[in-house]
Amino acid sequence: MATDTGTKAQAREFHPIDYVKITIFGFGLSGLWSSLHTVILPLRLLDFVPEVLKNTYLDLLVLAGVLLAMVVQPIAGAISDRSSASWGRRRPYILLGAMLTLLFLPGIGLSGSYLAVFVTYCLLQVSANTAQGPFQGFIPDLAPAGKRGLASGVRSLLNIIGGIALVRLIAPLMDRYFAGGGSAWLWLALAIPAIVLLAVLVTTMLTVKEQPGSGRRQLPFLSTLYRSFRVDVRASPGFLSFLVSCFLIFAAWGTLMAHALYYLMDVVGIGRPGEAVGDFLIVIGGCMLAAVYPAGRLSDRVGRKPIAISSGLFGALGIVALFFSQSYVPVMLSGSLLGICGGAWMSSQWALAIDLTGRGEEARFLGLVNVSVAGAGALSRLVGPLIDFFNQLTPRLGYEIMLLICFVCLVAGSLLLARVRTTA
Repeated sequence: MATDTGTKAQAREFHPIDYVKITIFGFGLSGLWSSLHTVILPLRLLDFVPEVLKNTYLDLLVLAGVLLAMVVQPIAGAISDRSSASWGRRRPYILLGAMLTLLFLPGIGLSGSYLAVFVTYCLLQVSANTAQGPFQGFIPDLAPAGKRGLASGVRSLLNIIGGIALVRLIAPLMDRYFAGGGSAWLWLALAIPAIVLLAVLVTTMLTVKEQPGSGRRQLPFLSTLYRSFRVDVRASPGFLSFLVSCFLIFAAWGTLMAHALYYLMDVVGIGRPGEAVGDFLIVIGGCMLAAVYPAGRLSDRVGRKPIAISSGLFGALGIVALFFSQSYVPVMLSGSLLGICGGAWMSSQWALAIDLTGRGEEARFLGLVNVSVAGAGALSRLVGPLIDFFNQLTPRLGYEIMLLICFVCLVAGSLLLARVRTTA
């Protein structure tokens, strides 16, 4: 009874604006990665790599960075779980990682070779994930237990808005750069996510109120490394199945988003691919926005799994629609199906992840979820060489195989999620 009373009191003290405060940093991170992966890097690499191997070089670059993220994020989360800082467990690491990210970001514009872009991108992955791992502990730390689905919905909502808004702002700038308009357009494109990240960092530092760190003894590095990736399957029996499900679902999304710009160039035949992929993301994002908040609220009432499973299968339907879309308008309509899937999945999936976290190790467990997501991103980057290989055998065949991979991953990931046991 005392616990229920305390939970109700916490819920009363947590105001609507507090959900935004603890998730706003994700807006900046999502905007940064979406703009880099979807528009900036694909067009920037064309300065250095052969046209026929553009998918391969892009995917090798992102694969290396994703592998780094898989290591850095859970370790940073685990360290923050044991932080003893007087101003909170998470914010010191968020500040450090974000400031390093802002320091490294100009390297994308300064680079004069593929190797320089490669090194800069890897540094960005290390620094940004140093911030992201601890940031993910905010919801389980601060949101009321009965409102974590709502908090996850707000988080997903801000991530979607951040990713889409920045891509749409940056896409026309990169099109001008791609068309030979000069490096000023590239620098302006890089400045936008930097300014946004700085703004959300300041907001987070000033508005999120954490309790002082627990002061638990930090473990030696090797012990931290081991414990960061260890999962007790008896204590968390459904967690591993959940991680595999996330891996498959995000592999589908990562594969599609990673090659969307080149797909619109080579299959649909659009001359201004930056703006076209921006429009595609706006359609997806608009439908995500319509689905993400209601899905988060609904998952608090009917459970996470029904929403997540349905959304994954609905996404597979969107892939089928995209396969048969050979012009601009049908492609955008297929994006609406994918958007509904993505919004419902992101909201219910993150709430389910929080339900499955170990007490006192929230950031570490959520870091492991993002290891699964990063692993999916790594897998999606192995598809690029496959696309280039089959496209050289038969035009567009590589892209058809890409869509088949997306379809299979969405169906398999949804079905596997049915095996996850949870009380929420």
